[in-house]
Amino acid sequence: MHPILFRVPLPVWTVPLLWVFLIAAGIAFAGAIGLFLGKNKPGAAAAGIAGVALAALASQFKGQTYALGPLPIYSYGVMLGLSLVVGWYLTLGLAERDGLPKETMANCYVVTALAAVLGSRVLYILTNLDEFDSLGAMFDIRRGGLVAYGGFLGGFLGSYLFLRSHRIPLLPWADVAVPSLASGLMITRVGCYLFGCDFGRPLGETAPAWLKKLGTFPHWAEGTLDHGSGSPAWVQHVKERGLDPTSDASLAVHPTQIYESLVGAGLLVLLLLARRRQKFRGEIFLLFTFSYGVCRYLLELLRDDAERGSIPPSLPEHVLLPAGLVVFAVGYTIGFSHVIHDNVARKVTQALSFVPALALYLVLKPETFGASETLQYSTSQVVALTTGLAASIAFAVYYKAALDHPEQAMALNLPASPAADDTRQADADEDDEPGEDEDEDDEPGQKRRAPARAGDKPSRTGRGSAKDEGRATARERGAASEAPDTTGEA
Repeated sequence: MHPILFRVPLPVWTVPLLWVFLIAAGIAFAGAIGLFLGKNKPGAAAAGIAGVALAALASQFKGQTYALGPLPIYSYGVMLGLSLVVGWYLTLGLAERDGLPKETMANCYVVTALAAVLGSRVLYILTNLDEFDSLGAMFDIRRGGLVAYGGFLGGFLGSYLFLRSHRIPLLPWADVAVPSLASGLMITRVGCYLFGCDFGRPLGETAPAWLKKLGTFPHWAEGTLDHGSGSPAWVQHVKERGLDPTSDASLAVHPTQIYESLVGAGLLVLLLLARRRQKFRGEIFLLFTFSYGVCRYLLELLRDDAERGSIPPSLPEHVLLPAGLVVFAVGYTIGFSHVIHDNVARKVTQALSFVPALALYLVLKPETFGASETLQYSTSQVVALTTGLAASIAFAVYYKAALDHPEQAMALNLPASPAADDTRQADADEDDEPGEDEDEDDEPGQKRRAPARAGDKPSRTGRGSAKDEGRATARERGAASEAPDTTGEA
């Protein structure tokens, strides 16, 4: 494993953190003023909040310095950056194909990516508060500490807020964005593997030799990193499993990083294929949410790293773990199973969806009640269950509506663009040709419009609209009421 790919040679230089944050705050405030003068109030507010936050951080780092030197390029950071680049081209390509505004979607991607990184860090901090002894340690992401589900939730919130400010629906964007989440899982988990974090439980003696070799993480040479003396798996096995500190490698474990990377690749293929038969906006997003929830829940059964966090209640494992699979089975039954039109086949798959829960219960059930081991769900398992069930319910509602109103279900419902407004205004101006006769009953300078004739159809650009016809009719009625009576009727 290679946690550091290479180091960039830089001179040793001590930087006062107080001034770094103050300068960054000044830049943020200057940007806020510029955006406000440019009448971009949401952007100005965001920049102003960032400036206040940076100024507050400056006070926390008073007297502290950061020593610059040879800059290590971490393998996980490289894979994270690569995933963002791949996601950029994948998302914008799909957005353009679906007819979404490319420039706005590009800006949304940047906001979503930043919010995802922030969310993944926040969730890690919340689940591992005992690791941080200072505020500065919370911002030191070089030591690792990102949770995939935190990125999912943070990116979702960032997308929602950005698109709401532009009056663009969230679901069309979510459909084109989630394939990049799948590709991100595929790429970033390779970075996790190279670093040695997010590892699994020890393998059994009967495991194949190639899998044991793939799941063995080394004891790094001293000084490889500024903190720690070995891969996370090696360190945990020395502390908790009695591994000899002089050992060159950890125990052989499940390489869950590779498992999840393969899950990401499979989800990417699934989502791209599902786009061909998509029936409503948001379907691809809901499919990813449910599918990844199931896969992540199962992967957590094999995970063994101590940084996952846990949430009550505590229940016997033969009850708690199968119960989660029952939740997913119920979600499939009420939601995604309805894409199978054959009634018999659908009922068979619904029944089969409960089989894994029953099988896991029988495998984990102890011989005596007292021998049962109590467990808690990990943080990711709770998020997987919650979002997966919510996605199933939403799918059931949207799918039924799509069958009743297929065209409306696939509509983008984008706001009218300024170019379209300009085109309509230009077409309206064409009706007022110079040199036309003015109606003597109209106000000075007001041009006369020809009355609507039976059989005339309004043009595509809006000429002869109902509003204009109503005004012309009102003028004609007014003129008729002022004309002398020549009929001779009483």
